[in-house]
Amino acid sequence: MFLSDVQGSVASPSMYELEKQLLCPVCLEMFSKPVVILPCQHNLCRKCANDIFQVNAGGRFRCPSCRHEVTLNRHGVFGLQRNLLVENIIDIYRQQNSLKRAPLSPQLMCEEHPDEKINIYCVLCETPTCSLCKVFGRHRDCEVAPLGTVYVRMKSELSDGIAGLIATNDHLQAVMSQMEDACRTIEDNGESQCEHLRLSFAALERLLDQRKQHLVEMITEHQDEQLRHVRTLIRAHGGRLEGGVALVENAIQTMDEPHMSTFIQGSGCRSTQIISQYFWDFLDNDDEVIF
Repeated sequence: MFLSDVQGSVASPSMYELEKQLLCPVCLEMFSKPVVILPCQHNLCRKCANDIFQVNAGGRFRCPSCRHEVTLNRHGVFGLQRNLLVENIIDIYRQQNSLKRAPLSPQLMCEEHPDEKINIYCVLCETPTCSLCKVFGRHRDCEVAPLGTVYVRMKSELSDGIAGLIATNDHLQAVMSQMEDACRTIEDNGESQCEHLRLSFAALERLLDQRKQHLVEMITEHQDEQLRHVRTLIRAHGGRLEGGVALVENAIQTMDEPHMSTFIQGSGCRSTQIISQYFWDFLDNDDEVIF
C-alpha cells in the first residue's frame, strides 16, 4: 500500500510521481534493498537484477527501462554500485507510510487554551495554534492559515525536495559514470602509448644491434688484414735476419785471416761486397709501411 492510498485526497501529484520513481520495473513493487544502479542510471532491486543476469549468458543483459545493454564484470551484479540515496528515501517513505497506517494519535490541544484543538498555523511565528490564540491570545496580530492547507503545502514541498534529491543523485551518478569512462580512456591511452614506446625502442635496439654487428665485422676484417700484412713482414724480416746472422759469422771468420794479401784478394773483398749489398737491400726494403 502506498502513501497516496492512505492519504486519499491529501496526497499531492508530486507524491504520486515519487511513488512511481520508487517502483522496480521488474517486480513492479517498491525497491527492496539493496538497490543497485545500472550504467544507464536506472535502478533495480539487486535480487531482480540477479534474476535477469542468471537467465542471460555472457555477462550481459538489457535494462528493463531503456533496453540499454549492460555488461557486467566477473563480480556480476555484486559489482554494481548501490544507490544509497534511493535506499534512504525508501526507508523514510516506509516509515511515513507506517505512521499513517497506525491509529491516529489524540488531537493536539492548545497549551494556553486546553479545551481548544490546534487547528490553524501562525505564518509569522511558524507554529501551529488554536483559534482563541488568534482572537484573544498572543497570535492576534499575526497572519494565520488553515492547518490542513499548510500541511498539504509542506508535504508537497517535501515531496518536491525528495524528487529533486533523486534527480540530483541521478545526475551525480551520470557524472561519475562519465568520469569512470574518462579514467578507462586515460588508462587505455597510457597503455597504448607505453606499448608504442616499447615497440619503437625494440626496433631501435634491433637497428643498433645490426649497426654494431656491421661495425664489429668491419673492425675485425681490418684487424685480420693488418695482422696478415704485419706477419708477412715479420717472416720477411726474419729471413733477412737469418741471412744477416750468417753474414756476420762469415765476416768474423774472414777477420781471422792472418795474411794480408790473402785477406784483400780473397775472403775479405768478397765479404765486404756481400755486406755492402746486404745494407743496400735492407735500405730498399726498410721503406715498407707496416700500418
